Amino acid sequence: MVRDLSHPLGPSTQVYPGDPPVEASPHATHDEDGYRVTHLSLGTHSGTHVDAPSHTEPDGRTLDAVPVETFAFDARLVDCTDCGPRDAIERAALPETDAEMLVLRTGWADRWGTDAYLDHPYLAPDAAAWCAERGHHVALDALSVDPTPTPNAAPGEPDGVPAHHELLGADRLVVENLTNLADLPGRFTLRAYPLPVAAADGAPVRAVVEDAE
Repeated sequence: MVRDLSHPLGPSTQVYPGDPPVEASPHATHDEDGYRVTHLSLGTHSGTHVDAPSHTEPDGRTLDAVPVETFAFDARLVDCTDCGPRDAIERAALPETDAEMLVLRTGWADRWGTDAYLDHPYLAPDAAAWCAERGHHVALDALSVDPTPTPNAAPGEPDGVPAHHELLGADRLVVENLTNLADLPGRFTLRAYPLPVAAADGAPVRAVVEDAE
């Protein structure tokens, strides 16, 4: 059994505030041209996607510099569904493991496409540093590993993107906007192969898990 953990890409795809929207329009049609081609416009961090170190680090690797086999991650699921809006996922919530990647299940995928999706839990900077020190990549079912700016931001929240800096600065990868994480086993292989965009700071992925059920 293969489980798809990706949000579909289209004009209704929710994006990070200020990022380009996803647009799809006919370029050629069966009636006029005898074939169909769709013009697609989107940002590199649209939908379910992977962040390259170059996303936040000027000297960081781009995705095409990462060996393709890297994107088949030995992953450990971490249940973070007790976190509320804009709660920090602290170091104490993260397990000791030899897995390559921690997949944080917040349950926020259920809010996809709504304003509430922007007020997601986030990874505390010291927790991100702990992951980086142990060589873990990180994935989650939310918009970002850092808080997304909204009017609901609390005074004590981190400024900027410190979790990104901790992870990407250590040459780790970050996968964001996963979905369909409920009932996954505790350990699995997450395959999240990015589009082969040259010198990319990030790219949409088709994230899947085999033998998930």
